[in-house]
Amino acid sequence: MAEVPPAISRAGVAGLILAGGQGMRMNGQDKGLVMLRGEPMVAHVARRLAPQVSRLIVSANRHVDLYAPYGEVLRDGEAELGAWQGPLLGIAAGLAGAQQEAWLVVVPCDTPFLPRDLAARLVGAAKSAKAPMAYAMANGQRHSACMALRTSLLPNLLAYLRAGDRKVGLWQARAGAVEACFDDAPDAFMNVNTPEELARAERYASQ
Repeated sequence: MAEVPPAISRAGVAGLILAGGQGMRMNGQDKGLVMLRGEPMVAHVARRLAPQVSRLIVSANRHVDLYAPYGEVLRDGEAELGAWQGPLLGIAAGLAGAQQEAWLVVVPCDTPFLPRDLAARLVGAAKSAKAPMAYAMANGQRHSACMALRTSLLPNLLAYLRAGDRKVGLWQARAGAVEACFDDAPDAFMNVNTPEELARAERYASQ
């Protein structure tokens, strides 16, 4: 496992797994709980991210008890904004729950092969650019849901959501996010959104 560089330690960095989607392309299944090689997908994600952060949070809309073994579970959404409103609601919940940390590293529950140095590289890219946020880029493809952001961005995000916007990329651009290059690990961001992609992930994991 890659070591986190000393300059960017786990201290002050929380992790957030987004598990609040409806799984429409997975026949309505809760994607984080879909089995991959005998384990829920969230277990693979948590195993990759947990060693990189000081604490792990899971944002979910359902099956809270089943997610509890993998981190502190927070329901995404709030009375004002509602639930099932997209990943930014889950990120807002994570930011609210991680205010004692300086950074929050966010990943989706359907990306089971994440880099083992993801947090260090994302936070490092943001710090190098003196930016409040960085998102992953691999071989020209943007992975907006894999990001590191300062927890102080919570008011900014809530204002964006209250204005009615939900697009992740638009908010990142407005907040001054920069990209972090992962051209050396494009397969690490393989998403599992459909049964066909699940079969592909099974084949990849067995290699």
